[in-house]
Amino acid sequence: MPAVPFWLRAGARVAPVSRPEVLPAAHRMLRSEDFSAAVRSGARSGSRRLVVHYCAGPNHGLDSSPDQDEAGAVGVGSMAGPSVRIGVVVSKKQVPRATHRNRIKRRVRALLRARLSEFEPGARVVVRGLAGADGATSAELAVDLDRLLKRSRSLAHAGRRR
Repeated sequence: MPAVPFWLRAGARVAPVSRPEVLPAAHRMLRSEDFSAAVRSGARSGSRRLVVHYCAGPNHGLDSSPDQDEAGAVGVGSMAGPSVRIGVVVSKKQVPRATHRNRIKRRVRALLRARLSEFEPGARVVVRGLAGADGATSAELAVDLDRLLKRSRSLAHAGRRR
């Protein structure tokens, strides 16, 4: 039997781990300009755990569609309409520990992934986690998120920001 390094033998025995359900890349808001524009122009509603900024509509001045070239021509990939873009942020000032910030972001992203079909095409959503979200359960975050999304949507459609 040929000599195989220990680390290769040990790695072969590890069971493969399936990747958790994550927010699809097409729905992630990544550029700081997109976050800034959504926060500036979106309707805002908040609780002690979360703040939701919601921009309704097809584009609202955000030209972050990857299928659009410099001339403004839309490529074949976006024929179904603009996709929903979602961003989640948790400030270091609000939640100092990185592991806690990341846990909050993971939970909120998972909750938003389950609600993707509820958003209209082209909507932009930014969710800010506050200090109160640190000790909250996923169920508590879900209740807050549903209430805030409903309120933000109604404000956005009424043309109000708060």
